[in-house]
Amino acid sequence: MIGLGLTVTQAEVIRTGNGSYSTQRPEGCEPLSGEIFVTDSFKGAVPTNQWWSSLVWEKYSQNMFPHPLAMVCHESGLAVTYPGAGIDGRGGHIMGGGVSKTGDFVIGHGGMAEFPSARLAKYSEWFITSEFKKGVKSLSVTFGHGSPFVFGKIAGGDPVISFSDQPLVWAAGKNVVGVTVRGNHYGLFGSQGSQWSGLEGKEFTNSDSKGYFSVALLPDKEPATLGRFSKSAHNHVVDTRVSSKSSGGRLESLYEFTTEALEGDGKGTLYALYPHQWKYSKAKLTGQVYKSVRGAMKLAGGTGFSTSVPIQGLLPMLPAEGIPDRGRMIAYLKQEAGKKSPDFADTYWDGKHLGKLATLSGIAGMVGEMELQKVFLGEIRKRLENWLTASKGETSPMFYYDRKWGALIGSKPSYGSDGQLNDHHFHYGYFIRAAAEVARHDPEWAKKWAPMVNLLIRDIASTDKKDPMFPCLRCFDLYAGHSWASGHAKFGDGNNQESSSESMNAWYGLMLWGEVTGDKKLRDTGIFLYNTERTAVEEYWFDVSETNFPKEYPEVAVGMVWGGKGAFSTWFSADIDCIHGINWLPFTPASIYMGRFPDYVKKNHARIVEKREKGSDYNNGWGDLVVMFNALSDPGMAVRYIDGNPGCSLEGGNTHSFMYHWIHTLDRLGRNDASVTSEYPFVNVFVKDGRKSYAAYNFGKSDLKVSFSDGFKMTAAPGKLTVKSSGN
Repeated sequence: MIGLGLTVTQAEVIRTGNGSYSTQRPEGCEPLSGEIFVTDSFKGAVPTNQWWSSLVWEKYSQNMFPHPLAMVCHESGLAVTYPGAGIDGRGGHIMGGGVSKTGDFVIGHGGMAEFPSARLAKYSEWFITSEFKKGVKSLSVTFGHGSPFVFGKIAGGDPVISFSDQPLVWAAGKNVVGVTVRGNHYGLFGSQGSQWSGLEGKEFTNSDSKGYFSVALLPDKEPATLGRFSKSAHNHVVDTRVSSKSSGGRLESLYEFTTEALEGDGKGTLYALYPHQWKYSKAKLTGQVYKSVRGAMKLAGGTGFSTSVPIQGLLPMLPAEGIPDRGRMIAYLKQEAGKKSPDFADTYWDGKHLGKLATLSGIAGMVGEMELQKVFLGEIRKRLENWLTASKGETSPMFYYDRKWGALIGSKPSYGSDGQLNDHHFHYGYFIRAAAEVARHDPEWAKKWAPMVNLLIRDIASTDKKDPMFPCLRCFDLYAGHSWASGHAKFGDGNNQESSSESMNAWYGLMLWGEVTGDKKLRDTGIFLYNTERTAVEEYWFDVSETNFPKEYPEVAVGMVWGGKGAFSTWFSADIDCIHGINWLPFTPASIYMGRFPDYVKKNHARIVEKREKGSDYNNGWGDLVVMFNALSDPGMAVRYIDGNPGCSLEGGNTHSFMYHWIHTLDRLGRNDASVTSEYPFVNVFVKDGRKSYAAYNFGKSDLKVSFSDGFKMTAAPGKLTVKSSGN
């Protein structure tokens, strides 16, 4: 047994630092699937919570959406479809074209009508290889996000393309064919010396194949386009990776494709960038576009591209300047501190409680109420230490590790966090942020409990591709730019994520924990995840620039992003407050990112009020969240509400303390000024009537010089939040 939990033995309880976890599934937790559909050669912890995860959970797969394509594995091979041709938002959701077992066509094996299964053979950061095999006959297909290609390798037979409808052949060379089926254009590329036959029918066979081939979705049926794709058709993508660094207040990310030239000595491939990529990239685009449920995907070529995204600074708490009435705030805090400690719940609801306590601790510190702060910190310690310790025979609260699936699971679980591995980043993000708040005050506590906290982090965001216990970045889709919530993705519309804001909360927690524990790599991972997902939220949940949602789509946001659609709904309620609010909560100091586009906030709020049953009567439902969101654009309205309704109704994860602090900070200091960045990540810049206020939290023990992109410079005092204003 290794003390840091890096090696799991047959022991029931594994100690790690002051904490421990069990290797036995406790009563009340659903078991995970007994079979994992990977090849015998597959190595490492099994990835889950990805766009392709159904492949490892099922005998074949559910529909998968590596845009611009969509596909499904079944007994006959890989069905391939272009769903972008059927984008429609008139029904109140953003829907793509349908995916079926026939697709536009099926890539099959001439010597095998049915395979016993499809299995994950290997994966990189946004590409996978699925293998169909029986005996010496096999078909491997490689595909991924952004790629118009499907790369194939075959043994024991010839590649066969079976079309759903009669295709129109508009270019017919021996080994290169251009076809249109159901209005969609494709190129079929056989190896040099091979020949496509059967072109008069619906089933094409590539004979005399050297064991490799590819097919590609074409943006048009121009001969020049087919020629362009032919040049890279046999440069099979064998690896994908993204690297990033912070520079000058911007997140610089490099997306790279590694190819293997099976013919010639060419390098690179053709790939399509999502809106959250091409809007922040200087990639050389071809001018050709694919449609997708995320918006226009723009075609480029080469070995990769880079993006440059402004970093949104974050604070562990909001400034004291946002507390105009200290007595009122203390009364709010005492009310919270006087509440009876609730019984331990499941990982989600106990997580929400920990999140509230972490926020309250920060506020108490800002008003100088250290005894109240001790109450909140003490409650966090008590609850975390209980959760992070397992004992023999215990059922909850505790964590257990499933060795087969490589997952740390909390008990009590909720919403399928056990048997389906759902929502781990939602739940554990609250724990991580709460642990960071304790560590900010008690570094010795952090040292003792860091091994268990770090296990929670590794479960959702391990950056080690060779981590023996967990998959790399379990929930995060590096190319799509956001996380996925379902562990298995066993849905016809692919994987999904509802609460983008709880995902953001997790990366906020990573940033704080990494900073307070001196783990700069982990802090920087949090910066990358937070700011990458932030851009995806702005594009795909909110569409702040009105360029991605179909023109006929009637709403100003979606409640859930799916692989194959954008849904104006939630898993739990059809109420308008919930559909919007689930992508706002929990409101924390890190929620400031939602105010980067105040005109969008105004438009969003107007639409909600228009559709709410009680209009602008916010003292019901999740009206408190609606008010707090609107404060990012119109804080004066929010002040009038909170001052007129000091005891208003609240969503379960909210408090009057933070609602008051949030609203008055925005009212007194101003909106988030997204135009100003800093090399130092723990800052906020507010602007009101042309006057800017600069806030920086210094976690260190000595003065810190902080510079901003507009030329402003300030000194942040050690161990506290410092606020300076332009003109001081």
